[in-house]
Amino acid sequence: MTEDAPIDAPSAPLRVSLVIPLHNEVETVPRLLERVHEALSGLAHPWELILVDDGSTDGTPARVAELIPRYGGHVHLLRLRRNFGQTAAMQAGIDHAAGDLLVTLDGDLQNDPADIPRMIDELLARDLDLLQGWRQKRQDKLIMRKIPSRIANWLIGRVTGVRLHDYGCSLKVYRGEVLRRVRLYGEMHRFIPAWVAAVTPPARIGETPVRHEARTAGESKYGIGRTFRVIVDLISVLFFLRYRARPGHFFGGIGLAVGALGMAILGYLAWVKFALGQDIGHRPLLLVGIVLVIAAIQFLTTGILAEILVRTYYESAERCSYILWDERDGAIEHVFHAPARHAA
Repeated sequence: MTEDAPIDAPSAPLRVSLVIPLHNEVETVPRLLERVHEALSGLAHPWELILVDDGSTDGTPARVAELIPRYGGHVHLLRLRRNFGQTAAMQAGIDHAAGDLLVTLDGDLQNDPADIPRMIDELLARDLDLLQGWRQKRQDKLIMRKIPSRIANWLIGRVTGVRLHDYGCSLKVYRGEVLRRVRLYGEMHRFIPAWVAAVTPPARIGETPVRHEARTAGESKYGIGRTFRVIVDLISVLFFLRYRARPGHFFGGIGLAVGALGMAILGYLAWVKFALGQDIGHRPLLLVGIVLVIAAIQFLTTGILAEILVRTYYESAERCSYILWDERDGAIEHVFHAPARHAA
């Protein structure tokens, strides 16, 4: 080898952060820590474990603090001041995670931590940004859990266009630079694959079968039974994924449809009044037509105001409405600053 030949420095191993939200899991915590360390003891990547206590009232934080010294400084506890919900707890863990790869897992041990090393290897081998767990043999009650979950999975896939078998499985592996561009609110942890699809191609989102076990201690705290919240959040997901940069199309489309119906009704009543000479003053249809026209005007003006707000948001924060692909390492790079304006 000549002196001028380049020498490739060995690449540093990817760091892994495992985020687990907890809420009243004092009975499960000892076994959880034990099984996580058994599963990741041979992992080829340095890793950390972030346990997020979501306002537990059964002594879960104290139990975790008692167990941490047995395992070392790679185990961290975050305590929320009250119960904010699984989504907020998950976001808190993501905000404090330092890993290049992020893994999320529920604290009830229904998902097997032993699946994590295989999923990490599969994510890297398939060059994905998100690998979703798929509970093929789900150990839950049919009517209370399985059927609502299947309906929700079908509905979410239909609306968002990201079709997966099991949105509700919390066992997921992500590339950190992708997940950190997504902010989670409400019940949005159910829609993470859809939100990720807003910053990376759906082709880079995959799923893989994982083991699922029946709950052995405690009760489910984060069930799919919050149907109303799921439906409301699904509408929000649809709006932000398709119309975030063009809200005028969303409200304007509704306004034009409603306005066309209202004008058709008023046009028919005008023909009845002036062509047939009939009285229309006491017809309910007249009120319906007037209300529809007024509603159409409100939708159209709302769309205009929303467009102004969106333009103000992008320009004031110097944000771009696009994402560039970074060819250096295959990661996506979000452009935060708008291109400089040239002087005339």
